[in-house]
Amino acid sequence: MSSYGATCEKKQSVTDIYGSLVFNDKVMRERLPKDIYKAVHKTIMNGTHLELDVANSVAAAMKEWAVELGATHFTHWFQPMTGLTAEKHDSFLSPEPDGTVIMEFSGKELVKGEPDASSFPSGGLRATFEARGYTAWDPSSPAFIKDGTLYIPTAFISYGGEALDKKTPLLRSMEALNVQAVKVLHLLGDTDVSHVTTTVGSEQEYFLIDKSMYMKRKDLLFCGRTLLGAAAPKGQEMEDHYFGVLKPKVSAFMHDLDEELWKLGIPAKTKHNEVAPSQHELAPVFETANVAVDHNQLTMEVMKKVADKHGFACLLHEKPFEGINGSGKHNNWSIGTDTGINLLDPGKKPAENVRFLVFLMAVITAVDDYADVLRLSVATAGNDHRLGANEAPPAIISIFVGDELAAVLDSIEKGTAFEGTGKINMSGAEVLPHITKDTTDRNRTSPFAFTGNKFEFRMPGSAVSVANANIVLNTAVAQALADIYEELKDVPAEELSGAIQKLLKSRLEAHKRVLFNGNGYTDEWVEEAARRGLDNLKSLPDAMPRWITDKSVKLFTTHKVLTKEEIFSRYEILLENYTKAVHIEALTLQEMVRKDFTSGLLAYMKDLTEEAAGKKALLSAEACVMEEGILTKLSADAKEIAGKLEQLAADTKQAEQKTDVLEGAKYYESVVLKDMEELRKFVDDAEELIPDQYLPYPTYGAMLFALR
Repeated sequence: MSSYGATCEKKQSVTDIYGSLVFNDKVMRERLPKDIYKAVHKTIMNGTHLELDVANSVAAAMKEWAVELGATHFTHWFQPMTGLTAEKHDSFLSPEPDGTVIMEFSGKELVKGEPDASSFPSGGLRATFEARGYTAWDPSSPAFIKDGTLYIPTAFISYGGEALDKKTPLLRSMEALNVQAVKVLHLLGDTDVSHVTTTVGSEQEYFLIDKSMYMKRKDLLFCGRTLLGAAAPKGQEMEDHYFGVLKPKVSAFMHDLDEELWKLGIPAKTKHNEVAPSQHELAPVFETANVAVDHNQLTMEVMKKVADKHGFACLLHEKPFEGINGSGKHNNWSIGTDTGINLLDPGKKPAENVRFLVFLMAVITAVDDYADVLRLSVATAGNDHRLGANEAPPAIISIFVGDELAAVLDSIEKGTAFEGTGKINMSGAEVLPHITKDTTDRNRTSPFAFTGNKFEFRMPGSAVSVANANIVLNTAVAQALADIYEELKDVPAEELSGAIQKLLKSRLEAHKRVLFNGNGYTDEWVEEAARRGLDNLKSLPDAMPRWITDKSVKLFTTHKVLTKEEIFSRYEILLENYTKAVHIEALTLQEMVRKDFTSGLLAYMKDLTEEAAGKKALLSAEACVMEEGILTKLSADAKEIAGKLEQLAADTKQAEQKTDVLEGAKYYESVVLKDMEELRKFVDDAEELIPDQYLPYPTYGAMLFALR
């Protein structure tokens, strides 16, 4: 059995393996003095300050535990704006005067680190020559061991205190939602609630292909997606891969992946084949949002490492292959209290129904009011290829609530009786009906679907951190709850029921345009959405200006999730990341066509010409009609390819001259990407005629159907 940390001599049970490399609550209870454990637990639950003496005690226990499991180093593990994770490793070694060493780790080293921040994206928050940055321990996300190193999850900030990462605003957004949700719950009578937490479960889709084939594709190596390649004779049209029998090699990979994730305390639950050939999915159990985000980042990393050990390459790009489904990362989001209540569970009693409908209406309001920013939270160069295609929801934000819940909302708006689980008098909010779970089919075309006791946000792409989506969602719902509280806070107790009924009705009338239970893939829905006034922001450059509107800035600054400077820095970073991604793709495609494809094309045309000449000399002109037909077609394609290639090269150079980040991103999207599509069209057309042995890279058919 493979391992990234401690090894074992014999096969262990899942219960023994799970969390064995994690400094979790169980380990802290066993190793920390009771008073220290209570202090740490209080910090985790309430976000209180951790004193240095407590940190020193935790650090000593953490180091002792890590060393016992073979760790020699520690690292502050953080999530900069690159979209990946970052780490700098320091050993526990401390030299002694006698030439020996001891293993040391202090509370100061645990709580704060100081990595060089000069080469991480800052979006103008800091000068390039200013190198100082700080990492700060996030005690709510447990430390773990990987590759002989103790990993300490941290936030990453600049010398001036600005957030340079995704964890810091995520934690702020969770606290913003907590504050507003508790206020509303107390108003509704749930006075025993002291804390509200958002929970997330991120389903992860991915492709597995043979590693040797991956290494021969420059586009996969440099860009994560194929930039050229004719479709294989078979794709996903037979619908025989989805939930199909796992191939032995894939099953072995999934088995090892589960074990490695379980050791790290990642609750991997479900695994299966996805729709496209060589595509698969892993789904975890729900966790607190910041832990879930950390675990998803780890999952993607471990997937790649385990795949490599099995001779595979794990592809996490949203659209690695043209013509078949891309990969998403469904963000299952809910809200829970410290008293064990899921606030998106309809419940069985009238009071629970009231609470559910108030929070449901807050989510509906938030998604409608901030649909553009929510759309932007999942916008990347890769995800733009996926959204709106038939394997993903459209770029239009809408909410699916199911037939029964739609009927309940309709009765609220009209003030009429609801007939579902029984006819109920709707005269007062306290007698709303029991709403059962899962009474309607799931809607896989919906970007934001209610699924019984949570919402499934289906738009995030497979390669990105889900931090962005949850930052926006948490903050937008916090604002909606703040507005609800302001409207209800001064209402006398005896009038509260009627006031809630009135609020639900008015909110629904104002925001029902975002509710849609139909097929989001149709052209009719695109037209209907336009009539409703819903945005269809198809690309990151289209959406990006919405990030810095007064409305958006007010949302994040009001709830202290992002400062104005941090908002504008992310505007710069996201646009720069987009242009860099497309620029690399444009250069890679040019190199592949010039150096790789063209050599195969010319070699085949040369051999075909000689074969045709030989047949004509030995037999007749009619004997080589097939060869001449192919040569004529390839010659026409070659001429088009030469022209399109030069056009792409010229436009790429033009794009490099753009100094305004938005103008540059728009040029790459509207001109360079279009050039790439035009060039690919003729390359793929020619590839269909060229035998595989002439191509210096594997074809779609070989990559997608080679695994056995």
